[in-house]
Amino acid sequence: MGRLFGTDGIRGVANKELTCELATKLGRAAAAVLTNKSTRHPRVIIGKDTRLSSDMLESAMTAGLCSVGASVVLLGVVPTPAVAYLVEKYKADAGIMISASHNSYEYNGIKIFSGDGYKLPDDLEERIESIILGEVPLPPQPADFDIGTVTTAPNAIRDYIEHVKSTVHFSLDGLTIALDCANGSSSKTAETLFTELGATVHMLSDEPNGININDNCGSTHMEALSEYVKAHSEVDAGIAFDGDADRCLAVDENGDEVDGDFIMAICGMDMKSRGKLNKSCIVGTVMTNLGFIKFCEANDIRFEATKVGDRYVLETMLLENYSLGGEQSGHVIFRDFATTGDGQLTAAQMLSIMKRRGAKLSDLKTVMERYPQTMVNVRVTPDGKVAFYTDPKVKKAIDAATKALNGNGRVLVRPSGTEPLLRVMVEGQDLEQIRKLANDIAEVIKEELT
Repeated sequence: MGRLFGTDGIRGVANKELTCELATKLGRAAAAVLTNKSTRHPRVIIGKDTRLSSDMLESAMTAGLCSVGASVVLLGVVPTPAVAYLVEKYKADAGIMISASHNSYEYNGIKIFSGDGYKLPDDLEERIESIILGEVPLPPQPADFDIGTVTTAPNAIRDYIEHVKSTVHFSLDGLTIALDCANGSSSKTAETLFTELGATVHMLSDEPNGININDNCGSTHMEALSEYVKAHSEVDAGIAFDGDADRCLAVDENGDEVDGDFIMAICGMDMKSRGKLNKSCIVGTVMTNLGFIKFCEANDIRFEATKVGDRYVLETMLLENYSLGGEQSGHVIFRDFATTGDGQLTAAQMLSIMKRRGAKLSDLKTVMERYPQTMVNVRVTPDGKVAFYTDPKVKKAIDAATKALNGNGRVLVRPSGTEPLLRVMVEGQDLEQIRKLANDIAEVIKEELT
């Protein structure tokens, strides 16, 4: 068995790759690594999204945790950022979220947060893996009277909603918004949250049935939301969350997409004007659009790029005490309010700027001009993901595309951290040219690595 943790926890097809047996082992190992050894019954909170397998994996994780003496508190269906917030509020030793984020229902995943609400660093993940793989023994099993117990947290959703509300100091009264909940976790929170903030809400994809999460809806499928906003002239903006609501994308009143780079540009400019953008810096990734980098240069904002993955964005933010960072995909981190990306908090911040300035979202997004960008995903074998780094024909294709752009764009090819894919991104000024270059590289990858 190889490395279990990817860039966003453990993920795989439920009951095939991510089995009950693995979840039980993970519960035992996580309790051993993360809990305070002086605590007789360490507390671990567990949240989940709406996919069919979440109940099964929740039960398996709970059994594993209780078998080593941990006390489990079940939050029910909640957004991932609710787990990150509540683990500290409830003074738990660790928090676990069962979700595969934007993936389709047959996938599931397990994300682990330490007691301070942050995702685990690599060294702790490696210690957990060592226990699961049998390289390091588990502590002795407790006596029967020390087995852990299971309780529920009936106020989890209300506590999280109140937290997000506390970050917004302007009523959204007068705004009409459409919310696409991806039939996921935000189905439990978004309508109440944004209604209590003062907005009039139109709800889309908020009726989960276990298999419809992210199914042609949410932040990975923006078409339905865009068409809805175009068809309803009273709607000022549309917001789309992913399955676990740790990210969001938007459409303006015309139905045009506002991605994570635009959201960071809008919020970053506002934060800078109020003296809230610490060190006048925004953290992004190597996938951040060139237009965003140009925006930063034009507005005396420093830009720092990390590897793809919100965990790497957050690591840099913590290291340098930056207050804003995120990804084009809609993971945006407001360090003044949260320890991880939070789609509903992000939407609330952006909408409050619209309300405070009395501006349309289409006007606010003009702060930045987006460079054309195309992405081609190529499915490869695990061996192909490794061979990519040294294959001479793939390298030659990448170099040829870079040369063709002649300094007016860039090429980035990288393995996905969560799926068996190589992602080919080409960015430049000519859309037809970059599409051709991306497809040329993709064809070479198919020939060499699949």
